[in-house]
Amino acid sequence: MTTIETAANGRTAAFVRAATAVQTLAILFQAVTAGLLLSTSYGEVLHGVGARVMYGASMLYVLAAVLAWRPGGGSPRPVLYASGFLVLASAQVVLGIAHVPAVHVPLGVLMFGLSLLDLGRAFSAGGGSR
Repeated sequence: MTTIETAANGRTAAFVRAATAVQTLAILFQAVTAGLLLSTSYGEVLHGVGARVMYGASMLYVLAAVLAWRPGGGSPRPVLYASGFLVLASAQVVLGIAHVPAVHVPLGVLMFGLSLLDLGRAFSAGGGSR
């Protein structure tokens, strides 16, 4: 492997770690704004904006995982994780719009826990490049 290929793999691994971290922070922000939704007049606006950011972060994670896998030569496993998060994020959007908190809230908690686990995996495994 050349020095250029090694540097590219390092950059894509860092991109995966950053995308996973942004996704995790976005989901945490959603939990905070869900509480604000119940107690303030501006909570609904913040939660709506956060939903868009979280969905975008999930799409960014898919992009990072694909770039680390195909051109970067990494494992396809992070692509599966990222795609799963995008599916869960899509379900969250639908459930939130439909006002189904009995499923929306537990799914959000599950997503945060899974995202934390994935963040730990990304940092311990070198960003999913293996």
